[in-house]
Amino acid sequence: MRHPPRLSALLAGAALTMASTSLAVMGTASGAAAAPACTVEYSVVGQWAGGYQGAVTVTNNSAALNGWSLGFAFPAGQVVSQGWGGKWSQSGAAVTVVNESWNAALATGAKVTGGFIASWTGANTAPTAFTLNGTPCDTGAPPTPTPTPTPSTTAPTPTPTDPTTPPTTPPTTPPTTPPTSPPPTPVTGAPELGVTGNKFTDQNGAVRRLLGVNRSGGEFMCVQGYGFFDGPVDDASVKAIADWKANTVRIPLNEECWLGLDNIKPEYRGTNYINAVKDLVTKVLAHGMTPVVELHWTHGQYTGNSTGCSDVHASCQKPMPGAQYTPAFWTSVANTFKNDKRVVFDLFNEPYPDRATSTVTQAWSCWRDGGTCPGIGYEVAGMQDLVDAVRSTGAKNLVLVPGIAYSNDLSQWLTYRPTDPAENLAAAWHVYNFNTCADETCWNNTLAPVAAEVPLLAGEIGENTCGHAFIDRVMKWFDDRGLSYLGWTWNTWNCNSGPALISSYDGTPTAFGIGLRDHLRALTP
Repeated sequence: MRHPPRLSALLAGAALTMASTSLAVMGTASGAAAAPACTVEYSVVGQWAGGYQGAVTVTNNSAALNGWSLGFAFPAGQVVSQGWGGKWSQSGAAVTVVNESWNAALATGAKVTGGFIASWTGANTAPTAFTLNGTPCDTGAPPTPTPTPTPSTTAPTPTPTDPTTPPTTPPTTPPTTPPTSPPPTPVTGAPELGVTGNKFTDQNGAVRRLLGVNRSGGEFMCVQGYGFFDGPVDDASVKAIADWKANTVRIPLNEECWLGLDNIKPEYRGTNYINAVKDLVTKVLAHGMTPVVELHWTHGQYTGNSTGCSDVHASCQKPMPGAQYTPAFWTSVANTFKNDKRVVFDLFNEPYPDRATSTVTQAWSCWRDGGTCPGIGYEVAGMQDLVDAVRSTGAKNLVLVPGIAYSNDLSQWLTYRPTDPAENLAAAWHVYNFNTCADETCWNNTLAPVAAEVPLLAGEIGENTCGHAFIDRVMKWFDDRGLSYLGWTWNTWNCNSGPALISSYDGTPTAFGIGLRDHLRALTP
């Protein structure tokens, strides 16, 4: 959120990863000698009792296509319940995947990947026959076994068995059912998080979801001269979060307080502020939860469209972080926590360069590259600058990168995402009932493609209705895809002025918070 209700009203505006089974299918229509029309890679990403997650990657080896349809048939009664990266449908055993509007163009040599969740019983046998726009692109079987010679009219004379001579008859095709070895065991306590494909994983390789709350206060109390946090952050109050079965706490910060700028009261800045943050991080870790340290408020004067304040200081949400202080902030934060990969870095709360610039291209370019951005009167630090600042310290911690439009728009995130030498980036997204992208159609069109390629965390979910009907929909959509989310916020504010999860720091929920609390508890055995 852009600012807490202390000063003014709120502004509007699965599976455990197993060893993957992979099938590369190449071929052409029967009798053809030319290159195959397409190459297909089918894999089981993860499997559990009665269900699994799969992926299909298609490489177009023929002429460029503007619109495509992939077809295949399940041989063992599998049934798709949901899919992404295309429009999935199934009739009997036959499955069809048709392009989305954003991935209709498929150039020669280009690849497109779709993912799905399906049920299975008995043997989870992989499909072997695929078509692209109706053209067969497989041989009907994996290419690895030696083909059986065409039988002649005269039966061959049997020869004595020689243990040193390979058999002329191809071996029995190995079973396609995934291995029965147990999946990786999740580590106990807060994990060292990394990125494996589009999943968060721990140091054992087990898939993890980040589910929990935001703990607001560190972004505004110090700059307003009241303290470090809004409400208690003692062990009992942190334990109350864990008692909701949360496994993650996002901690918003203020760069001027962290860097010790002289506009902040001495008792709340620099070393004192850093130590207070470190102490809260330590308590969160002690209760087995992941701390996400996040930059919320920054320096830089902005008086344009949707301004939160005219103050140059870090007293409200700015459209983008400033080049003057933010890289230094992240260099310091990364140096502070780089030896503990259990701590996650969230680069910037809610960028909104789209409100300042005149085109979407300008907004996304500003978001990634920074510099002089139209409509913003200070030099901007782009997301690439901030990733570089973190990695320059040697820190390998997981980094979360938000989108634009107050982190509610990820439509061009994949196109403009920063380069990370550590390859440990994930996408961050925020949603409230009053946002633009606040329905399943938008989520299917803009979030699903991102979630198919990188891990996705909804760093803030909430609603200003004093109820939880909206976040119930959000959580279902994310649960169905094994994604992560955090409720805003673990503070005792009046729900009419902002989404407050609790009425007491002992964990007593509000009418809004009870939806998140009961849902988190239901997810945990």
